[in-house]
Amino acid sequence: MCRLPHCLDYLVILVVVFSLLIPSNCTNADGNIRTAGNTRPSVVNVAALFTFNSIIGRVAKPALELAVKDVNSNETLLNGTKLKLSMVDSNCNVFVGTAEALELMKKEVVAMVGPQFSDLAHVVSLIANDLQIPLLSFAATDPTLTSYEFPYFIRMAHNDVSEMEAIAAFVDFCHWREVVAVYMDNDYGRNGVSTLGDALTNLGAKITNKAAISPGASRSEMHNVLANLKLMDTRVFIVHMYSDLGLDLFSEAKDLGMLSTGYVWIATDWLSSVLDSGLVGADSMNSLQGLISLRPHTPNSGQQRVFSQRWKKLQTDNMVNVSLNAFGLYAYDSLLMIAHSINTFLNQGGNISFAERSIPSSAGGSDSELAALKVFKGGAQLRNIILQTTFKGIAGPVQLDRNRDLMGSNFEIINVAGTGLRSIGYWSNRTGLSVNPPENTVSVNQSSIKPKLSRIIWPGKSKTVPRGWVTGKTLVIGVPRKSGFKEFVTVNGSSPVKGFCIDVFDAVADLLPYKLLYTFRPYGTENLTPNYNELVNQITLKKFDAVVGDISITTNRSKIVDLTQPYIETGLAVVVPLKETKSSAWDFLRPFSAEMWCTTGAFFVIIGAVVWILEHRINHEFRGHPKRQVSNVLWFSFSTMFFSQKENTKSTLGRAVLIIWLFVVLIISQSYTASLTSILTVQQLSTTIQGIDGLVSSNFPIGYQTGSYVRNYLSETFNIAKSRLVPLDSIEHYATALSLGPNKPGGVAAIVDEYPYIQLFLSKKCGFTTVGGQFSKSGWGFAFPKDSPLTGDMSTAILNLSENGQLQIIIEKWLKNGTCGTQSSRDSSNKFGLNRFWGLFLVMGIICLIALLVFFCRMIFLFTRHADRYMEDSNDGSHSLSSKSAKILKSFASFVDEKQDSAKNGRLKKKRSEKNIDVESEMYQRGSFTSPSDNLSVNHGEKQSEQIIDMESEMYQRGFVTSPSDNFFVNNGERPSEQAIDMESEMYQRGPFTSPRDNFVISPH
Repeated sequence: MCRLPHCLDYLVILVVVFSLLIPSNCTNADGNIRTAGNTRPSVVNVAALFTFNSIIGRVAKPALELAVKDVNSNETLLNGTKLKLSMVDSNCNVFVGTAEALELMKKEVVAMVGPQFSDLAHVVSLIANDLQIPLLSFAATDPTLTSYEFPYFIRMAHNDVSEMEAIAAFVDFCHWREVVAVYMDNDYGRNGVSTLGDALTNLGAKITNKAAISPGASRSEMHNVLANLKLMDTRVFIVHMYSDLGLDLFSEAKDLGMLSTGYVWIATDWLSSVLDSGLVGADSMNSLQGLISLRPHTPNSGQQRVFSQRWKKLQTDNMVNVSLNAFGLYAYDSLLMIAHSINTFLNQGGNISFAERSIPSSAGGSDSELAALKVFKGGAQLRNIILQTTFKGIAGPVQLDRNRDLMGSNFEIINVAGTGLRSIGYWSNRTGLSVNPPENTVSVNQSSIKPKLSRIIWPGKSKTVPRGWVTGKTLVIGVPRKSGFKEFVTVNGSSPVKGFCIDVFDAVADLLPYKLLYTFRPYGTENLTPNYNELVNQITLKKFDAVVGDISITTNRSKIVDLTQPYIETGLAVVVPLKETKSSAWDFLRPFSAEMWCTTGAFFVIIGAVVWILEHRINHEFRGHPKRQVSNVLWFSFSTMFFSQKENTKSTLGRAVLIIWLFVVLIISQSYTASLTSILTVQQLSTTIQGIDGLVSSNFPIGYQTGSYVRNYLSETFNIAKSRLVPLDSIEHYATALSLGPNKPGGVAAIVDEYPYIQLFLSKKCGFTTVGGQFSKSGWGFAFPKDSPLTGDMSTAILNLSENGQLQIIIEKWLKNGTCGTQSSRDSSNKFGLNRFWGLFLVMGIICLIALLVFFCRMIFLFTRHADRYMEDSNDGSHSLSSKSAKILKSFASFVDEKQDSAKNGRLKKKRSEKNIDVESEMYQRGSFTSPSDNLSVNHGEKQSEQIIDMESEMYQRGFVTSPSDNFFVNNGERPSEQAIDMESEMYQRGPFTSPRDNFVISPH
């Protein structure tokens, strides 16, 4: 073996010869490689700092050696440049590790893999910041190692923030709300537990106790810490420490019986690393049964399978005595990241050179050891390249996020069972908890789906999820000593406490998935109901573990204690006395006010008149003698009240008005029926108070239950003077005060109280009722200390009690066993006024006006078309404007009153009719025939028949005949004359004679 100077000379000679043979790839006198005009160093120094004898170090050392071998054997990766890796042991000591780091940096390294431990990483990162040397740590997970404070620190592993979020998600999945953190008392442990607390708080849980264990703690010290934890109620423990200390901790926990049924132990990734390494013996495995741990998840790939086979071969050749774990993969990828980044750095023309540092004279100046530490000039450029480099590593895709942590923090949740590990699911910050690996799971909104995990075997081989806490003592529960309303809580000396609230609590406790030990302790003095706010406050004073009774859920109380789900809904209500009402013969008029009766009657007449106007021109049922028409109109209008009108409407406008009116009548009749039923069956109030508003505006005294929050509520919310508020204790006091009334000493106008009390009062005392309905909705619950795990369990049990019907049975037992039926609450009035229906009448009136407007517009249009027919008689030489107007109006009225078919015949028909009448009359006077219609045929259609009717009627009025049909025969008497009957009837309706059938013969001649 030659000395080093001779070797260097020999190397220089070989390099020169080689450069002469291959000019395109040559080395200069400094030993650098020149490629295509760029100078590349033949060797680049990198370093690694970790603890060789640790679980992670045993895996990292061979992984880094394999990585260097693979990089240097790949000619295309660095284009001939080789990596020289210097690895030193930090011996799990910050001082030793810092000294070793300084020695490494004297060797002009461009990057360093490590440090392994977080506390050492804090110190070395400060040095790296000054020397501008990037640090790529594959195991320092402390979240306080941030890029802002340590710009040259790069994490090639997960951050404890994501791991603690995964643990918090698992705790929330199991519905635990309190945990105990057991951690190593250093930066790694303290910062990790602080992060865990934040993650739990975001999901509604918390750390109830933190147990710190020093890094060098003895077994006896661990024993004492665990013994104190065993006395606590919480049974969920999260362990965050180094592996050697953690295994000793679990051994002590097993000796104390803390790995039995009911306990939960969750370890961070240190435990999975130990188990994956294969260095845990059988005794240690027995101490780990039922534990949960997190393992960094690395997706299975072809590269990883090949690397695992190489690792197993090393184990077979006894070159490696430990199994591969995730941190070994991270270490391998860290060195590959440095290699890829150095190649990019050199390709961009980067120069690996170092500069002297200025050392103060107080520190020794240039003669000190610090002078050997040089600043890497290209450190900032290399760091930026590392941050942007991406490649596919054996642990998966390698890419850094903006916090300079490895992107894609995924964890596998494992369960120790038997001699191996069971995978129960995965967690990812992208997909949350799932039974499928993150790479096989589509990203979804975590709040929209329910997470799923495989079944877990817990300590004690239990398959039931532990509740996470126990009650190590008998709970002392405070109950109010009530002077009245003892149906809710009854305290009688040494007798057991009973009542509605007590039965509900006992039933809820029986539904809990565990045995709850408790005893009731009365609070208050005899014959005086205590103040409930003071009773609840006893929990904060540690005098009671809980309070059970008729405890209203209020804002102020929820600030100092936890209140369960309401077991009965409540609300404030006003109770007043009733009075007996005397029957009257006119009770049927009481549903409507006088104004309403008058308006309804007027509209019946108005609707009848409107329908008559719209129908009488085309509908013979609305024609005839004026008296007959008036009676028909009134009959038609009032019969619509019972929907029994027989007259048919033919016009479109008439039908539209009638339909709307029938709808209005339906509403009015139904309202009348409902109001009359209420008036005849329900007792009436003896006071004008109709609800809380009327009570507030009055000056009457108001009763409330002693000790209730109602007193403060009324005075603060409604500004009611406290002098008006009268405290009452019992049902008897309620009845007496209401019976006395507001004008007598000790009497009240009304009582304001929660509805369950009023419900009980009304069931026992008759002659009272509630008015105005309930207001200020609330409920009764059980009070527990803040953040008590019992609150959630009791709330769940209350819901189960309500759903299975047991709660209703208890209510029927205690609150509905009185002699009086519960009175219905009152509206302000049972009498309907016009104010409730004016909208209907307004719509009906508008419909009628529109119909009349359309009708008269149409009549005016038709009248103007046939004006000459009706205005001939007006041309009598009179030139007075008023007389002409009167005649026009009279003619228009005659036109409107005329039947529509007659009007359509026009002026010609009228003239022909009048001419025929004159001819007939002249012939009749001459004795040519006895009847003016002997020779008129009526079988010429409807229009001729109508004409004959007009002629006969006119002749009768002139006195020519006594009966228009004395000798009237149709079709030679071969069949009865239906037309003749119609003609006689029409003439009778027009009033020409008194009897249309005096001499009318319809039999054959």
